[in-house]
Amino acid sequence: MSSLEQQVDQAPPKTPSDANKPSDERIIHTSLITRLMRRPELGALAGLILVTIFFMIVGKSSMFTLAGIMNFLVPASQLGILAIAASLLMIGGEFDLSVGSMIAFTGLIFATALVVFELPLGVAIIITFAAAAVMGALNGQIVLKTGLPSFIVTLAFLFIFRGLTLVGLKAATGGSTQLRGVKDAIEGSSLAEIFSGDALEGLFAWLAQNDMIDTFKNGLPKVTGVPVEILWFIALAGVATWLLVRTQFGNWIFAAGGDANSARNSGVPVNRVKTILFIFTACAAALVAIITVLDAGSTDARRGFQKEFEAIIAAVIGGSLLTGGYGSAIGAFFGAIIFGMVLIGLAYTNIDQDWYLVFLGGMLLIAVLFNNFVRKRVTGER
Repeated sequence: MSSLEQQVDQAPPKTPSDANKPSDERIIHTSLITRLMRRPELGALAGLILVTIFFMIVGKSSMFTLAGIMNFLVPASQLGILAIAASLLMIGGEFDLSVGSMIAFTGLIFATALVVFELPLGVAIIITFAAAAVMGALNGQIVLKTGLPSFIVTLAFLFIFRGLTLVGLKAATGGSTQLRGVKDAIEGSSLAEIFSGDALEGLFAWLAQNDMIDTFKNGLPKVTGVPVEILWFIALAGVATWLLVRTQFGNWIFAAGGDANSARNSGVPVNRVKTILFIFTACAAALVAIITVLDAGSTDARRGFQKEFEAIIAAVIGGSLLTGGYGSAIGAFFGAIIFGMVLIGLAYTNIDQDWYLVFLGGMLLIAVLFNNFVRKRVTGER
């Protein structure tokens, strides 16, 4: 008898249940609920719906007018730009606790270039992004070369950048911790409209003329346009989502955060991927700095204070795991909107705004527990 015939004779007989099983587990049918549970942004979307219902019940109706929606989308957008970048970095298995201080530091560089050195706005923007990219790369290289946790390295830079901002502001102003004069420095620059003010003003004027949006008694629209940070926020969320789900680099991000050693063995350039993510996070902070400095016309030493923690919380609410390898840019998008809605929405109620801090801690705890529960259900862990 041949060896092949022996293997056939020794093979256990197939049961009816075995015969019905697909030969490839990738084509096993999964229920709609299971597929939804696997989506990282599920918790953030559910939370957004609940928060919206809550403010519809206890808040004033004006909160959900066009003007009210713009009011809470502005802070949500500024935080969301940071949160989307933070979520990509967390999916890649790293943290950056320096982004809040990076806002202050790059805001100092930007304002100093405009006011003290009187450089053109375009040159000041390039210098600001270049400085952020260098600092982000430095963060990444220290983490990768030393093997230290990114939590520790970026925590150190949180204090370093904040201290450099204080020293730099006092040097630039002769002792003050605030640098003014930005609006005068950019007067007449058309480039400022990309980073400051409202967009689509002509469209909103047309909508007001046709009674399609609320107007004042003189006929002017109550909302003159869309704040540009909202457009940056939406565009960044779209690009980040496309990057994660449609590109090879997105696959590399998930692989680097899931198991760096296995990813390296599979040919993934882990160090390059993580360095790029650190640079992207720093540049996101620089973008927020440019937007806020142009809007306020000044910069100060406390700009971006504690934004690093809010960005990470928004990313966690959006489904990003603290262990890396899992998350969603759209989830961070929803998480940031929740923050903005609660921050501004409390003013539409009789609730003390100090409860906002309680909300932050509570949402972080609930999100971590929910994400952990979902991960275990999906993966079958106990």
